[in-house]
Amino acid sequence: MSEAQPSGSQGAARRCDRLVRELQAEHRVPAITAAVARADRPLWAAAVGEASPGQPVTADTVFRIGSITKTFTAVLVMQLRDEGLLDLDDPLSAHLDVPAHGELTIRRLLTHRSGLQREPYGDVWDTLQTPDTEGIVADLAHTERVLAPERRWHYSNLAYALLGAAVGQLTHGTWAEVLHDRLLRPLGLDRTSLEAVAPAATGYLVEAYSDVAHPEVPVDSAGTSPAGQLWSTAGDLARWAMFLAAPDPQILAATTLDEMCQLTTVVDNDDWQVGWGLGLMLVPRGDRITHVGHDGAMPGFLAGAYTRRSDKIAAVALGSSGTASAICGLPHTLIEVSLAADPFDVTPWRPGGPPPEHLGSVLGVWWTEGMEFVFSWHDGHLEARSRQAPKDKPPAIFAVESDDVLRVVSGREAGERLRLTRDGAGTVVGMHWATYRCSRTQETF
Repeated sequence: MSEAQPSGSQGAARRCDRLVRELQAEHRVPAITAAVARADRPLWAAAVGEASPGQPVTADTVFRIGSITKTFTAVLVMQLRDEGLLDLDDPLSAHLDVPAHGELTIRRLLTHRSGLQREPYGDVWDTLQTPDTEGIVADLAHTERVLAPERRWHYSNLAYALLGAAVGQLTHGTWAEVLHDRLLRPLGLDRTSLEAVAPAATGYLVEAYSDVAHPEVPVDSAGTSPAGQLWSTAGDLARWAMFLAAPDPQILAATTLDEMCQLTTVVDNDDWQVGWGLGLMLVPRGDRITHVGHDGAMPGFLAGAYTRRSDKIAAVALGSSGTASAICGLPHTLIEVSLAADPFDVTPWRPGGPPPEHLGSVLGVWWTEGMEFVFSWHDGHLEARSRQAPKDKPPAIFAVESDDVLRVVSGREAGERLRLTRDGAGTVVGMHWATYRCSRTQETF
C-alpha cells in the first residue's frame, strides 16, 4: 500500500518549515522565526536556532523589527488625518514647531520624497547615541535637504522621527503612548513593545569567513523610535500584516488603507521592482500581484512582514543576523509556497437576486470608444468588463446615485459618472460613461 500523501495544509507546512531551516543553515542565522497567517487556515509558525547561547528560540521570542515600525507610525498619521487633525498636504510646521524644513509636507515625509537626509544630525551610527525628540527637532537647523522635494525617492529615518513627534504633539502625548493606545492594545499585540521583553533574541554580526557570531550592542533609537524601535514576535507581526490586508474598521477605514497602498513613487526609476505608498512598501510579484508591507533592519537583526491583500494572506520572518539579507525576502516566498501547496478552497457559485427594475435594460453589450463592454449585475452591483481585458483584471463597479446616474467606485474610470438615457417606455437606449457615448452597436465618434 502506498504511503498516504499529506493534506494541502500539511504539505504547505512542511515546505514552509523546510524553507526556514534551509535559510537558517545556508545563511548562518543564529535564530530565525517565521509565520504565515491566512483567513482560511490556522496560523503556521516555525522557530529554528538559539535566541542566545543555550536558549532555543521559540514562537514567543521577540526580535527587533527595525523599520517595520514605520508602518505603525504611518497608520497613526492616517488615523489622525481621518479624524481631521491634519491634512497630508499640510506643512510640517503646522503641527510641529521646527527651526527648519517646516515647509515639507506630511505626504512627502510619509513617502520618502521630502529630500531630507537619511539620519538625524551627527554621526549617530558611530556613537550609537541618538538624540531625543527635542534634540532631533532642535538639530533640524543643521540637517541637510540632500535633494529637492519630489525629485526622487530618498529613504529617511529622520522624516519618520518628525512624523512621530507630530503625532505626539497632535494628541497631547508621546508617540509611544499613542501607539499603545490606538494600535497595540486594540489589536492585541501583547508581545510588541519598545523594549525587549523576555524571552528576547540577541542580535549578532556573523563573521564572513568563519562561524563566529559577535553580539551587537543594543541600540536605543530614542528620538527616532517612530522609525525603528519596536520589538515583536512573528505571530504578532503576522497579525499586524493581516490588519494591513483587511483592517478593523473601528481602527482604520478600508478606504484609507487602500489609499496607503496606492503607488506614489518607485525606488529605482530604471528598474521598477519596489514601490512606495503612504508608509508601505509595494513589491510586485507577477501579473497583477503586489505584496504590501515593509522590511526592517537594526544592528544584529533583519526582518520582513508582508501581505498579499487580494488573497488575505500574510507572512513574516525575523532573524538575529544583521547580514543575512535573505531573511527579508523569505515572507514573499512563504506566501507563494503556502498558496501553491495549499490553495484556497473554491467557493461555489449560488444564484442571486435580480437587478433593480430600473437597471434591467442596462445589462448586456455596449460599445464605447470603439471597444466592446459587457454590463452585468453580480453580487448586488452593476459592473462593466471589457471584452479585451485579461480575465484577472477587475471590472468597473458602479454605485447607484439615482435612477439614471451611477458612479464608478473601483476599476476603469474610478470616480466618473455613468448617465443613462431612456425612451418613453423607460428603457435605457443610451449611456454616457465619463462623458463618452455608449451605444448598443459599434459606432464612430
